[in-house]
Parts: sequence; C-alpha cells; structure tokens
Amino acid sequence: MGRVVARTVGGGLVGLAAYDLLQKKHAILRNFPVIGHLRYSLEAVGPELRQYIVTDNNSERPFSRDQRHWIYAVAKGENSYFGFGTDNDLDQSPSYLIIKQATFPAPGVGPGHPDPATPVPCAKVMGAAHRRRWAFRPASVVNISALSYGSLSGSAIEALNRGAALAGCLHNTGEGGVSPHHRQGGELVLQIGTGYFGCRDERGRFDLDRLVDLVESAPVRAVEIKLSQGAKPGLGGLLPGVKVTPEIAAIRGVPVGVDCVSPPYHTAFHDVDGLLEFVERIAEATGLPVGVKSAVGQHGFWAKLATRMAATGQGPDFVTIDGGEGGTGAAPLVYSDHVALPFRVGFPRVYRAFAEAGLADEVVFAGAGKLGLPEAALLGMAMGLDLVNVGREAMLAIGCIQAQRCHTGRCPTGVATQNRWLASGLDPSLKSTRAANYLMALRYELLRLAHVCGVAHPALVTLDHFELIEDGPTGIPAREAFGYEPGWGVPVTLRREPGSR
Repeated sequence: MGRVVARTVGGGLVGLAAYDLLQKKHAILRNFPVIGHLRYSLEAVGPELRQYIVTDNNSERPFSRDQRHWIYAVAKGENSYFGFGTDNDLDQSPSYLIIKQATFPAPGVGPGHPDPATPVPCAKVMGAAHRRRWAFRPASVVNISALSYGSLSGSAIEALNRGAALAGCLHNTGEGGVSPHHRQGGELVLQIGTGYFGCRDERGRFDLDRLVDLVESAPVRAVEIKLSQGAKPGLGGLLPGVKVTPEIAAIRGVPVGVDCVSPPYHTAFHDVDGLLEFVERIAEATGLPVGVKSAVGQHGFWAKLATRMAATGQGPDFVTIDGGEGGTGAAPLVYSDHVALPFRVGFPRVYRAFAEAGLADEVVFAGAGKLGLPEAALLGMAMGLDLVNVGREAMLAIGCIQAQRCHTGRCPTGVATQNRWLASGLDPSLKSTRAANYLMALRYELLRLAHVCGVAHPALVTLDHFELIEDGPTGIPAREAFGYEPGWGVPVTLRREPGSR
C-alpha cells in the first residue's frame, strides 16, 4: 500500500514538474518547478499571516503589499478593487495625500477596463520650442523609464519593449545602448550615459558619427543625456566582467569579459555651457529632441542651467528628474538612502528655476521615482510633469516579486539577471501583454482621476486639487506645501481650455 502511495505521489510530482517546466505563465514555476508553488500558497494566505504574525499591507518597502497587488492585478487583467474600506491610518500618517474631487466631475470616463484606444497624449510638443526637425508630441503621458540591457535580462527588455508597442508609449533604453531586445516594435528614447555605450570610439570617448548611425538604425524618437540617476547619483556604475558577454560587449562597444565602467562624470563636457553645446551638437546632427536626466542635489546647477537657456535660446528640449527614492540599479546603501533629494522635494525646486526664468512652457518635464501608482503620478503632473516614467513598477508588471536580489544576478523571476536559465523562465510574449496592461491601466487611472477632479486631461489637474493631511485633524493645501505660484504646473496652452475648473 505504501509503495502504491509513494508511486502515486512521485508520479504526481513528476507530472507537476513537467507542467511547470512547459507552462509560460509563471517564471517562478518554470525556474523552480514544484517548490515554486510554495510561494503562491504563502501568497494566498499572506493577509492572514500578516494580520496575526508579521506586518500589515503597508509596511513593506519599497513597494507595499497593497501597491504590488494593484500592479499585479491590473497587469493580469484581474479585479483590482479592494474591499472593506482603506486600511491606511489617515489620522496618523504625516503628509498623507488626498485628492479633492469635484462636486460635478467632468463627463466621459467611468468604471470599466482600460481601453488601449483611449488617447492620453502629452500636452506639449517635445522639441517644438527649439524647432527640432523631428519634434513630436508623445502619444502617452505614461512611458517606460531607463532600464539597461545588462542590468535587466534580454527577455525582460523584450517584454517591456513589446509592451510599449502595444500600449503606444516610449521605452527608454537606459545607458547600456540599443540591444536587439529593444528592437521589438516599441519606440525608443536613447539614453547616453557617461560611458557613451553604443556611440563611443575605441578610447571610450563620445563619437557623434556613431550616434547618428545608431539613431538611424533604430526607432529612436529622442535622445536623453544622463547626468545622474536616483539610485547612485555622482557615483557612476560598474558591470562586472563576468556579465560582459559577447553580445553586451558588441552593443556597448567594450571588450568581452572586462569590467565595464560608467564614470561618475562626462568627458564630452565639463560645465553648463559645455552641456548646452553638447545638446545642440546632437540635436543638429540627428534632428531629434534632446534632453537631460538627473537626480537633484545642489541647486546652483539648475538655476544656472535655466538662466543660460533663457539667455542663449539653446538647451534641452526635455528634463527628466529622478527622485532619490528611485533606482532599479544596485547601489551602496548610503547612496540609496541618503544621496539626492526625493522627488517631492527635488522636482519643485527644478520646476521653480525654469518657471522663474520663463521657460516652464518651453521644456517638457518628465519624472521618475515611485511615480508608477495613480496618486503619485497625478501629484507629479500637478507639480508640472508632462510625462511619467515607470521603472520598478514596470518590472513588477512583468513578474518581479521584489526579492531585492538585483545586485546578485540571481533574480528568481528572470527579470534582473543575465543567468540564461533564470531568464528563460520569463516568456516575453505573455509578459509583454502584462506590461501593456499595466501601462494602459495607469494611463487610464490618470485620465479617470482628472475627470473626477473636474478637468479633461491630467495636465489640467493642479495642486489646488490636493491636500496633505498631517497628524491629527490638520490639512495643508498642496500649493502652500510646495510653494507654487498660481498657474505653475499647468501648460499655458491648456490654462484657458473650456470646461476646466
């Protein structure tokens, strides 16, 4: 009898293992057959375990259980509603964000699944102020942030790029260059970092001709010069030699098997005027809008940049601000925790510099740093963002479980690894649909929240639509909290739009 039971159990386990290896829906089960089911079993009873043993739905970081649940649900096309009211402590949560709805919401958007045909384009034309030859209006206010191939697996990059194509949004390449995995239909923002990967000569210096050739070979809509990133501003980066495969070496223009270094500073320019000249060289050669990306540290740079742009009529067509709380890249703890200002503090200072210089309407502002949730994205747009970039949230949509092993190369879901076995568990065809579902859901929620506030487009939402609840029965209007002048945050072309309140 015992042998029969053992054989039955053994056969069942073999069958289950075979199923897990052949199915493509769950990367965890493909990479860890049979035992991977334990994760889903624990997830199913997670609320009960946390209620009695561990933590509540909002204690986990950097993304809480509730936040991850919403992303997973919309990515899979499942029910994303929550029952029994909020479990947030509204009375004892400092700076708790409240969106103030209009008594008479704007018509046109109601309950229902996100419709990919619903357009939510950028309110500004990128590159128009400087008359770039290939100026364009981004079709989506939600786009994919900078995620390099090398940091992420080829399967993950391919899933994100296909998802961008399905959702009709832009995909930032990250500083690692344009890989074959970036060429799956999604339009690109080509990021140039301090290593000039993909557009460097044999000595590692910037090569404009190679940049032009690269741009012409791929669906690149804009070029972004990376000054720093939220995860490790001012530090640079390193891809260990063991990860520098022949494919990555060819893409980046570096030797195979040798540590690939991103210096902490650029060699093509050394000051604000040099940066303006660099921007104009690239824009003239490619015809594309050119922008800069940076985390926010010392304010003098931004004040001088805005002043010199106003004086010369030259400079970036867009500015991407990365919050210090952001970052998919691995970094020393002190950089992750204590270097660069968080988005809510840093971005208003940058926006003020451009607004006071009279340039806020001539620059497209993009932002990243935990903005991939509806309330954070809407607040960012009320502060003056025209585009919201999502990184880690997009990774969650394609299967990331916040294991926080990005720096080890042992990501269990195949997202942040170059291990072929682990990466093979991630099916780009299925995960691309989930990425698109998430991108469209966030875009749709922004539009729906705008209508709840009584306006027709998220760019028309102002800081007057928000309040920050402090400890006890005290609320601070968001405009007062962030020190914005009337009219700031809303593009001038929209300020007189009929029907806005």
